[in-house]
Amino acid sequence: MTLQLPQPPDGALRSVLTALVSPTALRHVTTPALRTPDTAHPPVPQHPLAVHLLRPGVALAAAPRTGWRFLISCGDEVVAAAETQETADGHAFSHFAEGPYLVATLRALQQARRAAAGSAGPYEPRLLSVPSLYTAALWLHALRPGGTDLLIPLAPAPLGIAAHRVYPAGELLRLFRRAVSPPRRAPPVCRPQTRTPSPSRGGEVAPV
Repeated sequence: MTLQLPQPPDGALRSVLTALVSPTALRHVTTPALRTPDTAHPPVPQHPLAVHLLRPGVALAAAPRTGWRFLISCGDEVVAAAETQETADGHAFSHFAEGPYLVATLRALQQARRAAAGSAGPYEPRLLSVPSLYTAALWLHALRPGGTDLLIPLAPAPLGIAAHRVYPAGELLRLFRRAVSPPRRAPPVCRPQTRTPSPSRGGEVAPV
């Protein structure tokens, strides 16, 4: 599998570079490397991924692109992510993100590259956001006609879904649907009451 890394729009990259030096954009960030950057290892946006939003009842191919996400690196360390959103006027900075998905995204990209020799390609990596399950996955979109899209759930993944396993897209989407709408339990079976003769009143029967 060969990966064709996407080229983000200039407006998306510019909005992130501007946010990295904006006190207003950084006011809610807790990462010291962004609040007081080291001049020897300044924060750099890398690994751009188009963000697509998957909602219940929407096919994967129809999941709209909502913006771009960049991993922010200081030297060899990923310290945050920056997300932009598409607007009527182009691209605007949305927010910085911290937490476990940073390392998970990098790990999933490394998984995809390691699998390059064993699968047909090429693939374009994208980020699939699934808000109904509070989760995300690396989406490897097949660029070859007739190719099968792949999905790698990021850790932490919902219960019943193996994080960082490479799934055919159809298989993981079925698991997503099952997690959103679990099968209904069958209603309890009502047994007819059996009546036996009452020892206290001849001829009458009491329920049991």
